[in-house]
Amino acid sequence: MTSVKEFRIDAAPTATDLGRGAFVFTDDYSVFDWGKMPDEIPHKGAALCTMGAFNFERLEAEGVATHYEGVTVDGETVALDEAVDAGHAPREMAIALTQVPDLPNDGADYDYDSYHAEAGENYLIPLEIVFRNTVPVGSSLRKRGDPADYGLDRETWPDDPVDLPDPVVEFSTKYEEQDRYLDRGAADRIAGAADVDALESVALTVNDVLNDRAAETGFVHEDGKIECLYYDGEIRVADVVGTFDENRFSYDGQEVSKEVVRQYHKRTQPEWVEAVGAAKSEADNRGVADWKSLCEASPSPLDDDVIEAVSDLYCAGTNAYVGEGVFDAPAVDAAVDAVRDL
Repeated sequence: MTSVKEFRIDAAPTATDLGRGAFVFTDDYSVFDWGKMPDEIPHKGAALCTMGAFNFERLEAEGVATHYEGVTVDGETVALDEAVDAGHAPREMAIALTQVPDLPNDGADYDYDSYHAEAGENYLIPLEIVFRNTVPVGSSLRKRGDPADYGLDRETWPDDPVDLPDPVVEFSTKYEEQDRYLDRGAADRIAGAADVDALESVALTVNDVLNDRAAETGFVHEDGKIECLYYDGEIRVADVVGTFDENRFSYDGQEVSKEVVRQYHKRTQPEWVEAVGAAKSEADNRGVADWKSLCEASPSPLDDDVIEAVSDLYCAGTNAYVGEGVFDAPAVDAAVDAVRDL
């Protein structure tokens, strides 16, 4: 489990009804599927909650069904603008809950038939639906295909980010120890009663909404993902949408996302990054799920100046994206310039 959100159940879902609960956003961060890293990024949780709530409310306004119910302030569920107007940077998001059955596995193979037999018509679809508008440096797409496979008239990937002529939608597993990309047939089987074409359509609509807001506020939305629930024949967008952790954004040519920290670790802790890759490969070779127990290195904490710069980036970026001074932070241009030198 690599989530940096805490999860609370207020009313459990049943086979026939959605439940109710909340995400509580922490200042933890995770890179390379490691889970909780040894330090925190101050105000990161509130920034992600604010940005996620803002995007959910825009999606609802566009007619996209979601599990979002509002943000929680002093025990009450309210709209984001009400919280911000009252001087709150919310950390808690109220959501409708669906069932998440156990996914049996023998360390390598996962029993999705058992998952869906228990899920019925009310479940979290065990997929991540990934959409890509550009192929930035560090994108895994570069490892899985050649430029021509994605409509680009070139033979090799450039050293710089490249725009795609049309968005690319991919499907990956959600609950496996090492998530993997799937062909369409495999994705359709894992989705259960949910239709894979409908999932793609929802993802493209979400992508359009995020692209539009990014363009309005000086960002470029490069790629991202959604997770969805299936309830009574309807697909609803779940988890959190369009934050600097779930998606890649850039501003004036600089990454404004978790990718900043990923690339920093690659430069400053290459031994640990290489050990993570080696452990994942060894787990694949052995046919086991728990790769982390095979890793021979652990990450070191970030320097204080790096933590401060990344915190400013999350806060300033959120202020700019939502169009409100939610956080006491530098202007986005200054925060972006500060991380260029990390």
